[in-house]
Amino acid sequence: MIMSKQQSTKITIPLAAIIIVAVAITPMMSLAFAQSGSNTVKTLRIGYFPNINHVQAVIGFGNGDFQKALGNNIKVQTTVFNAGPSAIEALLAKRIDVTYVGPNPAINGYVISDEKDLRIIAGASSGGASFVVRNDAGINSPKDFAGKKFASPQLGNTQDIALRSYLIKNGFKTTDQGGNVAVVAVANPDILTLFLKKQLDGAWVPEPWATRLVKEGNGRIFLDERSIWPGGKFVTANIAVSTDYLKNNPDVVSKLLVAHVNETLWINNHKDAAIKAFNAQTKKLTGKSIAEDELKQAFSRIDFTYDPLKLSLFQSANNAYDLGFLAKGKPHPDLSGIFDLTILDQVLKSKGLTQIEGEQSQLSPQSSSGGNLGAAE
Repeated sequence: MIMSKQQSTKITIPLAAIIIVAVAITPMMSLAFAQSGSNTVKTLRIGYFPNINHVQAVIGFGNGDFQKALGNNIKVQTTVFNAGPSAIEALLAKRIDVTYVGPNPAINGYVISDEKDLRIIAGASSGGASFVVRNDAGINSPKDFAGKKFASPQLGNTQDIALRSYLIKNGFKTTDQGGNVAVVAVANPDILTLFLKKQLDGAWVPEPWATRLVKEGNGRIFLDERSIWPGGKFVTANIAVSTDYLKNNPDVVSKLLVAHVNETLWINNHKDAAIKAFNAQTKKLTGKSIAEDELKQAFSRIDFTYDPLKLSLFQSANNAYDLGFLAKGKPHPDLSGIFDLTILDQVLKSKGLTQIEGEQSQLSPQSSSGGNLGAAE
């Protein structure tokens, strides 16, 4: 069939128009998709404890500093934990993406996941753990430990390991090992109650509980853990992240660490304001505030930092391994891959601050000879 010129023109013009319109629409669609991508809302599920050791998170998420730094395209979901093992369990089960946590639970999570599912990306605090004894317990030196009953907040946690390591160093065994010193796991609030009832002779606890045992429980600090670490520095809390989340959301992790570093610097430069802010947020989280003089004492024993203090974590792992709480019956785990400080160093560099990676790198995780005890929490 042969078309007339008029018929041909009628068909050709619409086709040309379609092509022109398609060409015009294509970049507009590309721009729309690009804009849609940039507006994609991501989620950050993060855990922390209502503890002084996690002060950056307590203040930062409580007053909205972190949410503001993360921006409108990141939906924040916070979960408050009371123990490190439960936070790590949630992280490995992918119920949360990031958590503030003590070193030993982080180490355990790294080991039980075959070194695959967890990385430490920053530090949070150093110090803030003490061995407190009752004034009327008759303890003046380590030789008085025989027959005494001490507490730690949780079996196998970093404080528990600190206490048991200290006892061994001073020649004592716990009753479960055939010795004459009892060590029991008791929640921090209950430790204070048992102090008042004279049912405990001492306890290795984090702040503010150490201060509260002194102020309210007729106790005294027998040993500030800082005194047995080189330079008085040892890790109390770090930030751990799911490896998959770190890989897939480096932009979110970067914003989180910017907020964390900023909050750390603010706290260190505004201690009085930070104490008031922490107390206000603690009351929101727990329903109770802490006496300001107790908080000031507690804050004085803690350093807030973004440095994960790698060597002290390795030493803490050594102690846990020696006590049978880490990789029992197996070779000492290789912890060389537990840290990923790449994004932290990028953040620090952008702020003109000293970077962390590469420092303290001459000592291996297995040979660390830092302190003799692990951190609190």
